[in-house]
Amino acid sequence: MSVEIRRFQVADAVPAAEMISRTIQISNAADYSAIYIAQLIARISPSWLVQKAQATHFYVVIDGSRLIGTGAIGPYWNQPNEYSLFTIFVDPEYQGRKIGQQIIHTLENDVYFCQARRVEIPASKTARNFYLKMGYQVKNHQEVPDDEGLYRLEKWH
Repeated sequence: MSVEIRRFQVADAVPAAEMISRTIQISNAADYSAIYIAQLIARISPSWLVQKAQATHFYVVIDGSRLIGTGAIGPYWNQPNEYSLFTIFVDPEYQGRKIGQQIIHTLENDVYFCQARRVEIPASKTARNFYLKMGYQVKNHQEVPDDEGLYRLEKWH
């Protein structure tokens, strides 16, 4: 499958928010409560995505004219040489087609990742095993999700 991966543009905000909302409702429904999902979706608005793109290197995946994936890398709490991956989503219709792997490879080739000593990702219960397969490891031997319902994974290099 040939897709285009490029930096986020303001015009991507509405389709990205819609795709992320749909993905959370479908892909995360088995792992999280309806209340948790509703709160998460309410936070991820087009304006929130525009702000996220201003603070990170934010990428989108395009198939023809359809936005089918997102992913970002940005500073980790102003720690020198440490970064985080954020907002990694793949449209449910495209899951299982290696789009997620392409997003991770794009982020791992970004200048932020290349200068990083450590990269952390707050992973959902749903995505945890995917990130483990991509070489990320559980931080501090975390066995259960934290207060935000997430696992903290990291990769050192």
